[in-house]
Amino acid sequence: MLTKFKIVYVLAPHTDDGELGAGGTIVKLIELGANVYYFAFSTAEESLPEGMPNNTLEIEVMNATSKLGIKKENVIVYHYKVRKLNYSRQEILEDLIKHRKNIVPDLVIMPSLHDIHQDHSTIAQEGLRAFKNTTILGYELIWNNLTFNTVSFVKLDKRHIEAKVNALKEYKSQEGRDYISDEFIFSLARTRGVQIGTTYAESFEVIRWVI
Repeated sequence: MLTKFKIVYVLAPHTDDGELGAGGTIVKLIELGANVYYFAFSTAEESLPEGMPNNTLEIEVMNATSKLGIKKENVIVYHYKVRKLNYSRQEILEDLIKHRKNIVPDLVIMPSLHDIHQDHSTIAQEGLRAFKNTTILGYELIWNNLTFNTVSFVKLDKRHIEAKVNALKEYKSQEGRDYISDEFIFSLARTRGVQIGTTYAESFEVIRWVI
């Protein structure tokens, strides 16, 4: 089924969200021939540890997405203010529509509609508006999900999870966060795998499925 998706958009409210939510699936999609575009809407400059350059996360996201196999020219980074994306929702919608008009995706991967973080919620809502005629899957970030329906799974091999882990290691500025640790990434992938009788998997909510 994944082979049907040739053009894929990954929407990340902040740098690292796309890798955390769908890193293994991104690697598998690229292996299967998909052209993946990654959109990061905030580099969260205000949240960086003191003393780090403002462009730290922009550099890190370029390195991380490269580890997943995404072409550098397919990574688009915006600089909307962290935790204030809702103030720019119209501009974000227009950004998405502009890209859709240039290259129409077969699949959009974005935060769950049940994600309670204000920035994640904004990207999910505007993504739903921008891609009304496209299959959309919502990824899980369990520390932000009030609820999450595990109704869709992508079977993954160990190498896919290893690539996800290696990509996340590029975020040196985020070291120490529980959800970016190797143990957590492998544990969640193993948990989702157990649900469908395989070793590793990532789970997604089906927001829209176009057959």
